[in-house]
Amino acid sequence: MTGLGKLFRTTAFKLSFAYLVVFTLFAFVTLGYVAWSAEKVLTDQFVSTIETEIDGLAQQYRNGGLRRLVNVVDRRSRTPGASLYLVTTELGERVAGNVGALPPGVIDRVGQFETLYNRTDETDTKPNVALVRVYLLPGGFRLLVGRDIEERIRLRDVIHRAIGYSLLFIGVLGCLGSWFIARRVLKRVDDMTDITRDIMAGDLGGRLKIAGTGDELDRLAQNLNDMLDRIGELMRGMREVSDNIAHDLKTPLTRLRNKADEALRTARTPDELKAALEATIEESDNLIRIFNALLMIARLEAGNAREALAEFDAAEAVRDVAELYEAVAEEVGVTLDVSVESGESGLPIHGSRELLGQAMANLLDNALKYGAAPDGSTQTITVSAQRVGQEARIVVADRGPGIPEEERSHVLERFVRLETARSRPGFGLGLSLAAAVARLHEGRLVLEDNAPGLRVVLILPLKEAPVPQAVLPSAA
Repeated sequence: MTGLGKLFRTTAFKLSFAYLVVFTLFAFVTLGYVAWSAEKVLTDQFVSTIETEIDGLAQQYRNGGLRRLVNVVDRRSRTPGASLYLVTTELGERVAGNVGALPPGVIDRVGQFETLYNRTDETDTKPNVALVRVYLLPGGFRLLVGRDIEERIRLRDVIHRAIGYSLLFIGVLGCLGSWFIARRVLKRVDDMTDITRDIMAGDLGGRLKIAGTGDELDRLAQNLNDMLDRIGELMRGMREVSDNIAHDLKTPLTRLRNKADEALRTARTPDELKAALEATIEESDNLIRIFNALLMIARLEAGNAREALAEFDAAEAVRDVAELYEAVAEEVGVTLDVSVESGESGLPIHGSRELLGQAMANLLDNALKYGAAPDGSTQTITVSAQRVGQEARIVVADRGPGIPEEERSHVLERFVRLETARSRPGFGLGLSLAAAVARLHEGRLVLEDNAPGLRVVLILPLKEAPVPQAVLPSAA
């Protein structure tokens, strides 16, 4: 396709051309109405002039009869101007006036109309056009009073030429404007197309240019750039997950293989074989838990769990999970301090009670494993769920070593474990799963310093409570 053909096929050119056609029609109608109004004004002036002339001549006829009328018509006919006068006999013979010739039968028509005529002093055979009124006088005489309308014809020609030139000028400028706009838009679209081709070829770092005008193409480019950023984040996450799986799952798989190999080589009794199988099953369960957690995080990030969302009380869910962990905390010598919002409304949110419970379980499990006080004193884990404005803030705080500020955003990624935590059981998926649950509920997970220890804040938007309807008192 040629460049010109490609330009003509653009939506911008089609829209501009459509606007041009509409504007041209509007201009044509407007100018036509102006021309019609101008002609009507002139015609009304001609009719008014003729009526005035007739009134004067009628007065003269009433005062002096036909002879005086003829004298007045003869005198007025010698005055230069556009007025026309003619008095004829019943047979059409001219008695007085400045009209030399009329088409056959015109003088016999009574009333107002337009007709061709020639003046008595004109040698040119080309007839003129006039607006005339014919009256029947006593004795069969005819009186014609009229007005030459050459001015109206000239005005009509001037307006018609003006309309033609105006429409031509509008058309040329409109086509040039359409071409300019379409070319400008097409250039931006072509730039976007080139960049998207580079992105499809593998350059995921490419981004669409934003002109800064704030128009629809800028908004489209910004949205596409945001989408590409999100895709880039997901791709980086996939690469990190692949790398982490390759490294972090290699150890349990190697252990699993070595234990099975050792059992084959060294086990001699049924008890030894049973112990080897139990160890193998335990390692397999750990691997299954890892893959289940990965699948859950992937499902949450893809938004596939939204169909199971419903309204529930987050305060009640937090209280139930805390009660389940009270026995576990007591076994390891940890005090669990629970403070949950009370009241009839609670903390209503729209989400998944099961996923929120899983996130709370992960946070409490991390606090129990990594939140031991450095001095060996009795550990206290604080769990709270409170309303702050239009948000529910669920907090799990411990008094352990905490997480350095520069590492807090990093530990929310999958399979990320700090060096101080690698000696303890775990796979680095708990905080990542909790963050994914927060994003599913349109909230966020924030890690703060508890001075000492770590303070994990799960922030979720509250569902707007319906406004209670006023109850009208019943009539007695």
